[in-house]
Amino acid sequence: MRARDVLGAAGIAAGAAAGVVAGACALVAPRRGGEEIEGRWAELCRHRYAHRGLHAEGIPENSLTAFARARELGFGIELDVHLTLDGELVVIHDSSLGRVCGRSGVVEQLTLAELGECRLMGTDEGIPTLDEVLRLFDASGDTTSPAPPVIVELKTADGNAALLAERTMACIDRYDLSFCVESFDPRALGWLRAHRPDVLRGQLVRSFLGDKDLGLARRLGATALLGNVAARPDFIACRFRDRGLPAVRLACGRLGAHLVTWTIHSEREMLESEAEGAPVIFEGFIPDPRSTIVGR
Repeated sequence: MRARDVLGAAGIAAGAAAGVVAGACALVAPRRGGEEIEGRWAELCRHRYAHRGLHAEGIPENSLTAFARARELGFGIELDVHLTLDGELVVIHDSSLGRVCGRSGVVEQLTLAELGECRLMGTDEGIPTLDEVLRLFDASGDTTSPAPPVIVELKTADGNAALLAERTMACIDRYDLSFCVESFDPRALGWLRAHRPDVLRGQLVRSFLGDKDLGLARRLGATALLGNVAARPDFIACRFRDRGLPAVRLACGRLGAHLVTWTIHSEREMLESEAEGAPVIFEGFIPDPRSTIVGR
């Protein structure tokens, strides 16, 4: 092959590679937030977040007691919200009631009254409504102890992403809160993008490559953050050990998305994440509330 042909082939290859990179950037790019959104992000970074509340032995996850405990110690919280059969909002992690309530049933197929009969992890604690939890973090009139922020995760099911997002925002709007919203489902974030662009929104991600319950296309697409084309998130909430995924590095590196990490299980992980500029969602230990967040 002549030198001119070699150079031509190399140019074509380089052009194709550049096109692939440009296409990837276009797909996973975050929103370019304005001053107000960046101000909300700065407030979020000033806190650490108790995963499903500050739960422990005898204090169930996503319970009012766990959330109140976090509030008292000055931690923000992360919570999970579902839509019931009769359109109410409840705070619980799983759709299935088996693990948390020890009984059969699916949250989205039961009414609020039916769920009111359930108890969390063998305690007297019931499944709280989103209203009940947010009331604990309402900042109205509280000037002595400002309420920390709330990270609200939308748990979608059966195509209810838009309705869940809409009703969650209607509930949040009744309170004076510092908050953000995140979801694994880019359709929920897409609704926020279209209808509530004022809200700080985050795409949850982890490596799905080994998840045999999902088809190959969904595993690849979710891991590669392809849903960002619809969601255009402000931040990526990534499982701590997966934060090196190429799509996460691209989105949070040259493309400028912010990073939040979950679930942090030790002070070492917490300090490592914060040193990288990523606020943490922690569980299983209690950080010293007086300790300074690195870089803040």
